Amino acid sequence: FLKGTVWSFDDTWTGAGAECISEVGLEKTLNKDGLRYKMNKTSEEAAKCEPLFGLPGFTVNLPLIGETYLGPPRVDSVWEALGFTATSNNEARQNEKIKAIEKARMAKDGVRGGEGASIRSKWLEKYGYPRLVGSGGIFYADQLSSDKEPMGGFNMGKSGTIWPVPESVAKGQYGGSKGWGMKKTGPAVDGLPKVDM
Repeated sequence: FLKGTVWSFDDTWTGAGAECISEVGLEKTLNKDGLRYKMNKTSEEAAKCEPLFGLPGFTVNLPLIGETYLGPPRVDSVWEALGFTATSNNEARQNEKIKAIEKARMAKDGVRGGEGASIRSKWLEKYGYPRLVGSGGIFYADQLSSDKEPMGGFNMGKSGTIWPVPESVAKGQYGGSKGWGMKKTGPAVDGLPKVDM
């Protein structure tokens, strides 16, 4: 009885958000952009791997479900199959994180239409660091050991390590383009000039 009204679920099943109604639909949509779903390799990435232990697999057409693959996963190792070394951090995800960092850095409008870059420069002048929260200039890019370049967390020029880390992470923490190195070598988060306190 709600069909055709704003309270109907028409767009949920057939509209722009239809891919989110099922996990399979969401996985296929993310895979189109090269992004992994639930740390599973994309179909293109999986095709490059042999079935685990070389065991055979086959495809069957099941009632209600449709075409389904039954067999071992296509992964690099048993540890990945068990989830210990599985990761969602492939090249496509790293590129998306870099785009999001850049978008936050260049944000002209803050949250709820408030000030963006202008308030960040005022805070930098007044307090010695830019106001990121609420100014549209913040995005948390988690630093993972499989990143090809440092991501910098909140990109506020802070660092720290309690465990041994890969070289790409260590470079980014202290002397590189992110972490403490960010404060030492150049401009602040959104390109504002460095201020020595």
